[in-house]
Amino acid sequence: MGGYIGYMVIAGVTSLIGMFISNRLKSKFNHYSQIPLQSGLSGKEVAEKMLEHYGIHDVKVVPAKGMLTDHYNPQTKTIALSEPVYNARSIAAAAVAAHECGHAIQHDTSYAWLSMRSAIVPIVSFSSKAQQFLLMAAFGMMGAGISNSPIVMMLTIAVFGVTALFSFITLPVEFDASNRAMAWLDETGIATGTDYDGAKDALWWAAMTYVSAALGALIYFLYFVLRFASSD
Repeated sequence: MGGYIGYMVIAGVTSLIGMFISNRLKSKFNHYSQIPLQSGLSGKEVAEKMLEHYGIHDVKVVPAKGMLTDHYNPQTKTIALSEPVYNARSIAAAAVAAHECGHAIQHDTSYAWLSMRSAIVPIVSFSSKAQQFLLMAAFGMMGAGISNSPIVMMLTIAVFGVTALFSFITLPVEFDASNRAMAWLDETGIATGTDYDGAKDALWWAAMTYVSAALGALIYFLYFVLRFASSD
């Protein structure tokens, strides 16, 4: 039972931190969505100009439903911009659009960390699905007063290890995309002064969501490693 309580405490703390950062990001996004970009470009126009600047002509910019659902799809070579970004002419729209273009540039230049992350996506997908079944098995045995099977524990450690690895590989991918975005916005003069500062602030909080996820994944992984070690 102690193991279950420990897991729930970790889950509660990491969830609260994640919620705080997520709410902070939404607050920042809403704030900068209300401030017009001085250059007057829409998110779609910013993305298209950035792609043109880097000589990328096979990536399309398309609209997507929802909020903060923006993403780059390397399979279809599309940059999907959410409703508050695609046609909006705000600081937030410029920051998000440029960030997603950063991923397209990474793909075009075979950025090592992006290639590595893409390569392990199938493994991560399988591990994520396996986690719930392994947790049910582990806590089920605890509830029945049965010692955890070493095989179940090792498999649990493995799948959580894969998730943690993926989360940490994602960090340089996201930070690099933001750095590319901010450098281009500055060099082209599309976002200068307060526009630049606002875009940087918005992207920093977006990056913090990935940092939070990575630290949470690491904590879960270490928790199960320590549980396994203490059972010997």
